[in-house]
This record gives sequence, structure tokens and C-alpha cells, in this order.
Amino acid sequence: MTAGRLRALLALLALSPGRVVTAERLASALWSEGRPPHNVRRSVQTYVSRLRSLLGPDSIASRSTGYVLQTAPESVDVLRFGKLLAHASASSDPAEERTCLSEALSLWRGDPFDGVPSPWLKESQSTGLVERYLTALERRIGLDLAAGRHRELAAELAGLVARHPLREPLWRQMIIALDRCGRRAHALAQYEVIRSRIAAELGVDPDPSLQRIYSDLLAGRALSTTEA
Repeated sequence: MTAGRLRALLALLALSPGRVVTAERLASALWSEGRPPHNVRRSVQTYVSRLRSLLGPDSIASRSTGYVLQTAPESVDVLRFGKLLAHASASSDPAEERTCLSEALSLWRGDPFDGVPSPWLKESQSTGLVERYLTALERRIGLDLAAGRHRELAAELAGLVARHPLREPLWRQMIIALDRCGRRAHALAQYEVIRSRIAAELGVDPDPSLQRIYSDLLAGRALSTTEA
């Protein structure tokens, strides 16, 4: 458990590089499950000392109220991710926006905080990060659809909907990509897959944009990338 708490401690400090993270906040996250040690501040200090021995004596500075990870924000992937998303959102050039989104998405390696035994981190940080990742991914795919890259997207989207089976925007984009590849029958079949899955698991109909796409497919109308 010591190694796991060291990983959790590093993750907590890395979320606020150059800023003080109080000992109380570190303790509440490190021992969010189970009984905390009798002397919490002393235990946090011990873990910080062990982490310093791994990272270097100047890696973590002590302050009266807590500790500071001495590193630049650009060296922390989650902060770089957020900065790149901000650049993408501010850009009026689709090519530049796509470049920023692609660079941000390339920083991801599996699930946030995988292997870090801190329920606090996963509950308070992970869900929001995953949502930002998926939203950025969908935006990048939307740009690719608008640029006519539907053939290469069809296979990518098939894998994505398998990993996120109730993520309707990804299904919407996959159906559009399939239709643009001349596979309208397959696109209609995939609509039925997501419609049945949503009905069975959530007890509702697909969202209105998916339903509009289905109506357009049945009517033989061209699908718009604005729906993507």
C-alpha cells in the first residue's frame, strides 16, 4: 500500500504544480477509505519524505500549511491537456483546432489515475476528465467528417462505440461516416443497434438528433455534418 499511496501523493501534488497543497487535503485524499493514521500530519510528512527520495531533494518544497511540487505545469499531462483544449476552443481555423485537439488526445494513456489507489481522485477528478476527453474526441471526429475523412473514420468509430456503447454522439458520427461510405443499409442497422440498447438499458428513445438522422436515412436525404 505504501507504493500506492506514493503514486496517489504524486498525483495530488501534480494537479497543482507550483502551488501549496495543504496537508489536510492530502490526508483526506490519501485516506479517503479506511481509518486514517493516528498522527495524520506526521504520516503525510513521512510519505512526502519518501517521495522526495525518489524524485530528488528539491522536488517537493515544504510550506507552513502543506507542500509544493516544484515542476512546471507544462510537464503535467493533465494540465497540458486542458491548455491545448483551450487553444483549440479559441481557434477560428479548423486545421489549427484539429492540430490542438489531436495533440491533446495523444496525451492520454488508458484511464485517468489507473493504478492510483485513491477513490477521492477517481470520484472528484476522473469523471470530469473522461468527459472532456470524449467531448474533444467527438469534436476532432466532427472536423474530420467535415473534411471528408469518412472512410478512415468508420473503423475508428466502430471501436469507439464498442468501448462507449451508450455514447450517442459517437453513434451519430459512426452512422454518418457509414452513410458517406455508401453503406446506408449498415448505417440503418447500426441505428437499430443503439436504439435497442438505449431502450433496454435506459428505457428511453435515442436523442432527437439521432432520430433525425434515422429519418433522413429512410428518406434518402444526405446527412449533414452539423449533426456530427
